[in-house]
Amino acid sequence: MTPTIPGEVLDYYLSLGYYRMNQELFTTRFLPVEGDWHTVHWLRLTVAQLSWGSRQRQLLRQNARFAVSVRPFQLTAEYEALYARYYATLAFDAAESLESLLLAGSPTTVFDTYAVDVRDGGRLIAAGIFDRGADSLAGIVNFYDPDYQRLSLGKYLLLQKAAHAQQQRLIYYYPGYLAHGYAKFDYKVAVCEAATEVFDCLARCWVPYSGEEVARQSAALLAE
Repeated sequence: MTPTIPGEVLDYYLSLGYYRMNQELFTTRFLPVEGDWHTVHWLRLTVAQLSWGSRQRQLLRQNARFAVSVRPFQLTAEYEALYARYYATLAFDAAESLESLLLAGSPTTVFDTYAVDVRDGGRLIAAGIFDRGADSLAGIVNFYDPDYQRLSLGKYLLLQKAAHAQQQRLIYYYPGYLAHGYAKFDYKVAVCEAATEVFDCLARCWVPYSGEEVARQSAALLAE
């Protein structure tokens, strides 16, 4: 499928705190979870500032026996089968299939989409989907075989996407958002906190990430 949205256009909207949903771009400031509302905070990493700490190096060594490859994404039965196994273990709302998550019935795509495949021998055990802009990479979803859950393959895929952004000499890697007071998405900061920025949607600018900064932004949003 040939993408129709120019890479520069995707870069621009990512820089304003927008993100992919199916075949559209959206943004939000709030996330409802079980009757509560949490403020949403979009993240990006400055690729030139990326470095691996001891935890990241340990994770890379732990999974070094697996074969990793990056290729243009095409929806296949193999991906859908792996996603179905992953989906069956989730304790939060998510799309029921990879097709519904990425395409939602559309026969074409507007995004330049790639997959990071992780294989144990010939067996696909994890995959990470991302969209490519001109100077940026946006991580969309990571999923893995529950049999390998103890190996932190979701975080491993975050590192692989960051490494790919380095290899391609991109400027930014957008891993998605976290939600203040809802720890389930905090893992996205685990790649390299020192290289991470958070979008201040009220000031419309990116600032260095910290827990204190997210709390400040959250309070400002709730006070509006």
